[in-house]
Amino acid sequence: MEERTVKFVLKEVDLPTAWYNIVPDLPVQLDPPLHPKTLEPLKPEDLEPLFPMSLIEQEVTTAPTVDIPGPVLDVYRMWRPTPLYRARRLEAALGTPARIYYKYEGVSPVGSHKPNTAIAQAYYNKIAGVRRLSTETGAGQWGSALSMACAQFGLDCLVYMVRVSYDLKPHRRSLMRLYGADVIPSPSPTTEAGRAVLEKDPSSPGSLGIAISEAVEVAVKDHGTKYSLGSVLNHVLLHQTVIGLEAMKQMEMAGDTPDYVVACCGGGSNFGGLAFPFLRDILTSRSQDGPEGGLSERPHGLPETNRAGNPESHQVRRHPTIIAVEPAACPTLTKGKYAYDFGDTVGLAPVIKMHTLGHRFIPASIHAGGLRYHGVSPLISILLEHGLIEARAVKQLGVFEAATLFAKTEGILPAPESAHAIRAAADLALEAKEKGEERCILFGLSGHGHFDLASYELYQSSRLQDYAHPEAELERALSELPKVQGQMS
Repeated sequence: MEERTVKFVLKEVDLPTAWYNIVPDLPVQLDPPLHPKTLEPLKPEDLEPLFPMSLIEQEVTTAPTVDIPGPVLDVYRMWRPTPLYRARRLEAALGTPARIYYKYEGVSPVGSHKPNTAIAQAYYNKIAGVRRLSTETGAGQWGSALSMACAQFGLDCLVYMVRVSYDLKPHRRSLMRLYGADVIPSPSPTTEAGRAVLEKDPSSPGSLGIAISEAVEVAVKDHGTKYSLGSVLNHVLLHQTVIGLEAMKQMEMAGDTPDYVVACCGGGSNFGGLAFPFLRDILTSRSQDGPEGGLSERPHGLPETNRAGNPESHQVRRHPTIIAVEPAACPTLTKGKYAYDFGDTVGLAPVIKMHTLGHRFIPASIHAGGLRYHGVSPLISILLEHGLIEARAVKQLGVFEAATLFAKTEGILPAPESAHAIRAAADLALEAKEKGEERCILFGLSGHGHFDLASYELYQSSRLQDYAHPEAELERALSELPKVQGQMS
């Protein structure tokens, strides 16, 4: 492939004007979400205390695309399209024949991919006459994004920040407050859900599930407040597909096609945003070939007819292997059960079919706070169940090792969450080196780590450790799943 600097050239693509909806392309229908009290299928009106009707409609739509409103596009243009880089210095350091690209979302105003949906949600709530949004945040990236989005559209914002991240990332909470948000460490004494957790464990580090319970409780009790979620739900992943739509065009500009698409995965917004547009061809080709066709012949690795520079490379459309990367300390996809579970710890949020570790699972206090969630998007779960994506779990020390190498070679300090994708991409590149084969790897760099320097200092001073939850603890949490009729044992 022609040697050239891709840093600026690959930003020059058109901003997408519609989001891609993967739902109508799925091989099967999603199981319906259930009411948390009755465990009966939810009706759209059941969600109205939490969301405006416009977002409820997006949650259930089967339209193949959804137009992006003009006011949302206007804010997107502050930083979108985001750049795609070729990681040549990382390739050299690894000594690999693999070609490594990364889609960099850290150029957004708050340094992550989260504003892609925060801006959209704030807009739809504003036109619905909502006064305030309540939400939770793990590492603080989502809370920062929604705080910024609320400032753009004149909404108040209340953020429950997971206690361990509140303590470890003071600058994130300062940024949220600068945007005008109220930030409360979770679990807190301000809600019934928070008080119940503190009564059992006054020193609880918190979790996303607990923080969700608190934010949902506030929205349900206050008519002027709606709830906003930064991951998991269909409409959230829908908004994030601007990432993958841009990346596909940028890879075409680079004259290359990924054999692997890799992204970190907690609740799933970053992973879905990058991966879903790349899955569209896989899903549509499967439906054309019938339920047993298409996927069985999908190549893993790089076919000879598709190597970069081969004149036939654009005559054969190859499908990439899609890999979701999660922390070994919170192994939702790799060790969780595909079952109905509450989206929050207390049981106020809807019950959804997903891979879960159990809603009462409390992850270890790892430094990738945005990946400490017990469940994952139903969309991602069903893709994994049908073999359309793969999942890998990586340990914390290896993640920081890869992040440090990336910072030294590419000059960007990655967020610990994003560094999970770097670890997996580096492993794929080293595997290519060992096998002596070319590969094209695209990974999502979902945000920068400027607010995570305390974590890097702990790593540099050898004060971080790997975590592995005892199997008995995982089994205990999974034993408390809701008793849904037909629930797998």
